[in-house]
Amino acid sequence: MSTANLPGLRPAPDRRALLQRRIRLLVAATITYNVIEAAVAITAGAVASSAALIGFGLDSVVEVASAAAVAWQFSATDHERRERAALRVIAISFFALAAYVTFDAVRALLGAGQAEHSTPGLILAALSLMIMPFLSAAQRRAGRELGSTSAVADSQQTLLCTYLSGALLVGLALNSLFGWSWADPITALVIAAVAVKEGREAWRGDACCAAPTGLTTSSTNAAEADACADDCCSPTLEDPR
Repeated sequence: MSTANLPGLRPAPDRRALLQRRIRLLVAATITYNVIEAAVAITAGAVASSAALIGFGLDSVVEVASAAAVAWQFSATDHERRERAALRVIAISFFALAAYVTFDAVRALLGAGQAEHSTPGLILAALSLMIMPFLSAAQRRAGRELGSTSAVADSQQTLLCTYLSGALLVGLALNSLFGWSWADPITALVIAAVAVKEGREAWRGDACCAAPTGLTTSSTNAAEADACADDCCSPTLEDPR
């Protein structure tokens, strides 16, 4: 259930303007980092013949597309009019990511190529594992307070990139240390399933129950808590300011 248009639930105008600027800055930071991440991952993957690293780089391209959709949405004064279109782009990005990761994982399990050790890949995966959770959490908080489902959905895309970073780090490490080439594709298939779930939620427009949390009444807040079945969104009762 979306409450973005119910009276009394919106943050004050000055708070809304601050949240919109914050989301634009976070999206810009996400795009910048992912462009660099994609270039490094794809180059390192090509050198090491690592399908996992190349796939990780392509995931960064998908993340850029998702963040760009939110940037386009919030470039308009009335960003809510572009919400549905932005959600469609994010959902399609999730589905495209799931399709590629599944295809790449199956190829790896069938023995298509033997990846070599990659020090740049290990460093990149570790850095992403540290950076992405902060970007995701900050955008998710701002998106939920503003009541923007697309901003929350894009933060979930960033969070998925965090999971993929962890999977890549484990896969590269196990392959380098023990020669367990099957570890990475198995984990990738799990991530693909999560991507499909997030894509479906973004397409329906109910990603993480994005409802404004700035100025709420206790009765409405209780109703929202009952309507929210997603574990990722516990209602915020206090004014975040």
